[in-house]
Amino acid sequence: MIKTISKYWICQLGGWGANFAISVFFYLTLSVRKIDDFFLLIAIGILLGILFSHLMRMVIKEYRFLEKPLQQQILSFIGITFVFAIIYACTNVAIVKLLGLKDASGPKISLLNEIARNSINDFFLLFIWNLIYYTFHYVERNRKQEVDTLKLQSLVKELELKTIKSHINPHFIFNALNSIRALVDENPERARRAITELSNILRSSMHAEKLETVPLENELNIVKDYLALEKMRFEERLSIEMDIDEDTLSQPVPPMMLQTLVENAIKHGISKNIKGGFVKVISDFVDDHHELVVQNSGQLNGFINEDGFGIKSTQDRLNLLYQGQATFDIKNLNDEIVESRIIMPVYNL
Repeated sequence: MIKTISKYWICQLGGWGANFAISVFFYLTLSVRKIDDFFLLIAIGILLGILFSHLMRMVIKEYRFLEKPLQQQILSFIGITFVFAIIYACTNVAIVKLLGLKDASGPKISLLNEIARNSINDFFLLFIWNLIYYTFHYVERNRKQEVDTLKLQSLVKELELKTIKSHINPHFIFNALNSIRALVDENPERARRAITELSNILRSSMHAEKLETVPLENELNIVKDYLALEKMRFEERLSIEMDIDEDTLSQPVPPMMLQTLVENAIKHGISKNIKGGFVKVISDFVDDHHELVVQNSGQLNGFINEDGFGIKSTQDRLNLLYQGQATFDIKNLNDEIVESRIIMPVYNL
């Protein structure tokens, strides 16, 4: 099976072939004098150019010049071009003398001058070759680094999202089991009902693990099951309100995010108040954005623990999923109410 020719050799043969064609064109159209054995002379020069440029490439790769700092690359670029230009010229002159080829119509010059003149011409040829070679690899390396960086960033984001999700479910299960435990001795019938509610929530959350976003309606079902579970524990101490614009039900939201905010409202607001309180969930379109709001009885007491799981996970997930297009804020709405507000882009579905 014939091996497919590499891009390098396509460029190598194409470039030197173009050099040959240009030299012949100018000789036939613009030259005022005839040169003995012109085609053989130019063919020898081109073949040597292919040979020495390839050897120069081997040296560049062997000593890893392209991996060195930019200043060293420039010095090596000039140095290797100069060295190979002299070798190129000496070899070319030697072959021409050995074969007895000459330019009878040209001026008579010494061997040293002939080598010097050829070295200058060959230096410019190899300089252009090296410039193209170095530029190509410099651009290619930067492009590859950008692609690798994007892949790495994508992988990091994926891992971070999976890590956040893996933290959410154990955190939720722990609180839900505590709620059930509180009902086991007090009211076994309600405990059995609570286990059913928990089963529904876990089933929904398992499906949510496979997605980056879910329709708000799905997320609300989990929230309602969770609040129904907590309602059994708090009874009349917990008041639940829902103010949902039906047009927002199809909007995509991060799975378990709203549930986490509601859970924090219960844990840090209702459970710390002897008289209990209320939890209100609001979903609406405001100024071409989708707003999710959770309000609850309680106070931040002038301090927000940004390292707290619910707050930090919400901030991280919004940053990862929406790239700065979504915001999260938690604050005291007044002396008795805490408000968590998420603002996300609107998606036309």
